[in-house]
Amino acid sequence: MLGKSMNRRSFIKNTGLASAGTLLVPSFLSAWPKNASQFVGKKLIVIQLSGGNDGLNTVIPYRNDMLYRLRPGLAYDQNKLLKITDEVALNPAMGGLCSIFDNGDFAILNKVGYPDPNRSHFRSMDIWQTASDSNEYLDSGWIGRYLDQNCKDCTSINAIEISDTLDLALKGNSVKGLPLKNINQFYQTSKRVEIPTSHHHHEMAEFLYKTIANTKNSADYIYEHTKIYKSKLDYPNTGFGKDLKTIAEMINSGLECQVYYASLNGFDTHNNQIPKQERLLSQYSEAVEVFIKDLKDANNWNDCLIMTFSEFGRRVAQNASQGTDHGKANNMFLMGGSLKQHGIINGMPDLINLDEGDVGYEIDFRQVYATILDNWLEVEHPQILGKSYSKLNFV
Repeated sequence: MLGKSMNRRSFIKNTGLASAGTLLVPSFLSAWPKNASQFVGKKLIVIQLSGGNDGLNTVIPYRNDMLYRLRPGLAYDQNKLLKITDEVALNPAMGGLCSIFDNGDFAILNKVGYPDPNRSHFRSMDIWQTASDSNEYLDSGWIGRYLDQNCKDCTSINAIEISDTLDLALKGNSVKGLPLKNINQFYQTSKRVEIPTSHHHHEMAEFLYKTIANTKNSADYIYEHTKIYKSKLDYPNTGFGKDLKTIAEMINSGLECQVYYASLNGFDTHNNQIPKQERLLSQYSEAVEVFIKDLKDANNWNDCLIMTFSEFGRRVAQNASQGTDHGKANNMFLMGGSLKQHGIINGMPDLINLDEGDVGYEIDFRQVYATILDNWLEVEHPQILGKSYSKLNFV
């Protein structure tokens, strides 16, 4: 019999379940029956550019003279840019997205941020992931609270992060997403854990029994279901490319999951920015291009919405190390086959009237979340975000 002082975490550790792999930590799991049908249709794919991507060298106002005055070593020669309007260009490394833009499946929001912004990576990312005010600290993420509101009684996992660990964005107070890096490894790990044939009527024993059963059930469902579709497209041989391929195979296999989350790291470009950022933007652009083609080929693109964000932009003026330091407002990307608005949605940053040397915000990022929650996921956003925000019109 278990002592009352033993909590769930220590019980799992002592029983050996923890050694089976981090994906079996119970707080990340829920049952997934063979015939799950909680969600069909619309999918949200969130892509996080971690480190603070330099938005001004991503979506470039190439006719703005101030850009060249403040960034003499970082501003591109206009002949190298991928011009998408008479005033705006994409970074030269983003060629894969030009056709997406031309097809009307790409919307760019500029000057996105929040009041009293924080330049700390960790704090600003927490703010973006929880949708909190800058002086408010929350333990649950905005997607996690969506799961709390809509999936408390669900028998399926409705949010998957392609990672070994779960970001705060997908952690609710009672329901959480699933971190899943390798489907085969998850399946093989679950097979090595035996379901007890009998168990004591004790809270911890019951918890262990349900956890093992749910884990194996989830692993079996995901593994067997994703055999339905294996992509034949040539994704980039990068970690990010493999992550998007995994998501595409899940979606195209008909997996009953509505939210997917992936990250691309390394955007903290304090020095030698141009080659570093180009390498990362190339990885992003090339992988997203193939990902979208994969979804289109399977006739799923109209039901998918990709949202890309970074925790902050960079300062407008370059530093002495041919890089940029932590800034404030930034751009966001929205891509999908059912966008109501596409192209450059709002004006480019004002590079003369700066906010302490930074791009000032015009759109609160929670307006983007509110729009997605109301118009795409079809829930009332104040219940998730804690207050009401004016919505945009991209979906």
